[in-house]
Amino acid sequence: MTLDLSAVGYETAPFQFEYDWKTPVTYALGVGAKREELDLLYEKRGPAVLPSFAVVPAYAALLPLVERSGADMGKVVHGSQVVRLFDKIPAEGKLSTTAKITGIYDLRRFSQVVFSTTTKSQEKTLFETEWTLIVRDTGGFGGARPPKNHVPKFPADAESLFDITEQTSPEQALLYRLSGDLNPLHADPEFAAAVGFQEGPILHGLCTFGYVTRAVVNHGCAGKLERLKEIGVSFKKPVWPGDSLRTVGKDLGEGIIALSAYASDRPDPVVGAAWARVDP
Repeated sequence: MTLDLSAVGYETAPFQFEYDWKTPVTYALGVGAKREELDLLYEKRGPAVLPSFAVVPAYAALLPLVERSGADMGKVVHGSQVVRLFDKIPAEGKLSTTAKITGIYDLRRFSQVVFSTTTKSQEKTLFETEWTLIVRDTGGFGGARPPKNHVPKFPADAESLFDITEQTSPEQALLYRLSGDLNPLHADPEFAAAVGFQEGPILHGLCTFGYVTRAVVNHGCAGKLERLKEIGVSFKKPVWPGDSLRTVGKDLGEGIIALSAYASDRPDPVVGAAWARVDP
């Protein structure tokens, strides 16, 4: 199976996303927010909206883009995620998101499909996202290799800016999916086993992304959401609901934090090639 290279450049019509305060609160609970983070959970305090919530208005565009690229959703694995923030995300309102297929690349055995989205509120751009998907059994078509990403290296020997561990619950994926990612891989044990996960449904990569974002906000930005301007991660290994998640941040200077995340006592990172850009 090969992908449709003519899909590169395809752009969707705007998707409308209307929500109230319960939507970002549900999202915050889905990525582990605790009662000590009441600004994220209580409408009398806004609520404040996590920067990683930016992925939620984009969900509606993903399936049409996957279909237009010619990919089989059953062969798609989430490779990496980037969010860029330009303005405060409102606690409620109506957002408009357009999405585009920006590249299809040949990885020999696999293909890489890259999507981008832009979300606006009343013509003001609030944030952009970039999604990299790996499509199994579709490579070797002689296409271009993906461009090199200049991702900051994680300096293992440098002193940590923060090193925190949080416990996910066995129900974490079932809670996170209420924000819109209804892939049965994260809920249905029979489906998970059929695609190779005999241990059961795995945690959404974007749930892990939310945990990492919370760690950056709380420990790299002193809790000030508006300081986080960009965050990007690559998903390396699966996480299961009930795992602990350890997030480590290293200060590289000039507002750049290198990130890595680990699940339970497993030595290999579940998130790597990751960074955040923050305002001083």
